[in-house]
Amino acid sequence: MWPICAVSEIPPIIIVAGPTASGKSALAMALAQRLDGVVINADSMQVYKDLHILTARPSITDEASIDHRLYGVMDAAERCSAGRWRELAIQAITTAHANGKRAIVAGGTGFYLEALTQGLSPIPDVPPEILANATAAWERLGPVPFAEQLAHKDPESITRIPPTDRQRLCRAWAVLETTGRTLTDWHREPVESAPFHATKVWLNPPRKTLYERCDSRLLGMIDQGALQEVDALLARTLDPALPAMKALGMPELAAHLRGALPLDQAITSAQQATRRFAKRQLTWFRHRMPDALQIDAQFSESLLGEIISFIRKND
Repeated sequence: MWPICAVSEIPPIIIVAGPTASGKSALAMALAQRLDGVVINADSMQVYKDLHILTARPSITDEASIDHRLYGVMDAAERCSAGRWRELAIQAITTAHANGKRAIVAGGTGFYLEALTQGLSPIPDVPPEILANATAAWERLGPVPFAEQLAHKDPESITRIPPTDRQRLCRAWAVLETTGRTLTDWHREPVESAPFHATKVWLNPPRKTLYERCDSRLLGMIDQGALQEVDALLARTLDPALPAMKALGMPELAAHLRGALPLDQAITSAQQATRRFAKRQLTWFRHRMPDALQIDAQFSESLLGEIISFIRKND
């Protein structure tokens, strides 16, 4: 049981969502200033301290002017899961409420936001060595043979996971190895309900505007030192399957630093990957957050009045 007040005694948390480069951080900060709030990160990559520039984390100045939580709290050698993030987020929300602050959860990782508001099946943590064994088996056998072997023990999961999705396949295998139960079986367990209500806002800029913003932001990251940041992370020789090693732009810039791609090609490829990711995010939020206030624009201060009015109507 989470040590917080009854739902009826606290205002809803505010969720600020949207695709990458849509202005979520600026909106969250503006709301925090107006509503005396704390900004809590819901971006699966911004939790890692090693990629400040490449993940477009709030600046040191921003973090100093407004209370920010769960930014840069994990090392790149760690794996952050939706379950682990949810625990940290609920703790941060609880602390904010206890201090009389409004909790503003901002990010573009839809699965994290859904885990926070709808709960997760109580699947136990998988030991890293078992997950590593699963990954090694996937690489040794190949995608299709690995999936066929898993299908003998967990045929239902295989119907939902393509053979090329290494991360989900290996997790399904590791959960079965760890618990003796299939991932599908665990998903049938009742989920823990959210201990609070949420008022949701998501930014949906015009596609052309969003893509231009994605492209220009990556160029800005290069100017700010993204290559040096990636180089420092590569020097640690971490497992390339770790989440931080697959951050947007990381594979392409790493390929350039290894001599496999010229810089202009690496930038073009990273921009394309970012635009594709933003498109997937747009689709997710459009279908999975029907109860949110949809703002069909990049964030600007002129939108703040409409957004705050919506939030107050839902308090």
